[in-house]
Amino acid sequence: MKSMTKPVSHALLTENGRLVAKALAYTALILGLLSGCSSSDEPKSQFAQIDTSEVTALGNVEYHTYMLANELFADVGPARQSRYAVVGFVPADTMKYSADHQHPLMLLGHQLEQGMITEATKRGFSTQEFKLSNDIIVSNESDRVLTRNIDQLSNIERVDFYITGTMVYQESGAVVNARIINARNKNIVAAATRFFPAELFWREEQVTTRNGKLYRTEGTR
Repeated sequence: MKSMTKPVSHALLTENGRLVAKALAYTALILGLLSGCSSSDEPKSQFAQIDTSEVTALGNVEYHTYMLANELFADVGPARQSRYAVVGFVPADTMKYSADHQHPLMLLGHQLEQGMITEATKRGFSTQEFKLSNDIIVSNESDRVLTRNIDQLSNIERVDFYITGTMVYQESGAVVNARIINARNKNIVAAATRFFPAELFWREEQVTTRNGKLYRTEGTR
């Protein structure tokens, strides 16, 4: 009887080992499929594999906008019935754009509005273009459908959330504070902060012109 017990026990152990190995293999396969699905759901971007230390400031405002959007939308998913409106980013002290305020990043607020429209749309958010006119506007020089003329604007659809932010100018750039605001109860549902270097649009220089005006940047940033 003892001589028969050893082979049977060995066979049982071998069979149990095979079952455990199969279970581990199936578990690894399922985890691999799940990780593949989750990674495929993330928005693809040309900046996904870029080493941040190799990114220069000049001409890369879209990179910094992408990184700001990553933080802003990290914990917020697009809802099918919700509509978003991206509004201009303004200086935190005045809450409005001023063409007289000369700064290397004086146009950053306008670019952030346009860039965040792109980033939100890529991530599946339904964004509204509230500057759309009633019809095509044709002039001697060009034709367009976007306008700031209130009389030419089309009816604005329901907006559930605003995407906007403020900017705090500093010596070498600006701190951008972005947020998503519930239009009904004014609650902030998401927020993000990122520093934007001053050389995004212009090379660093001591004397330059902006919109026909000559001014010195040395000591101002």
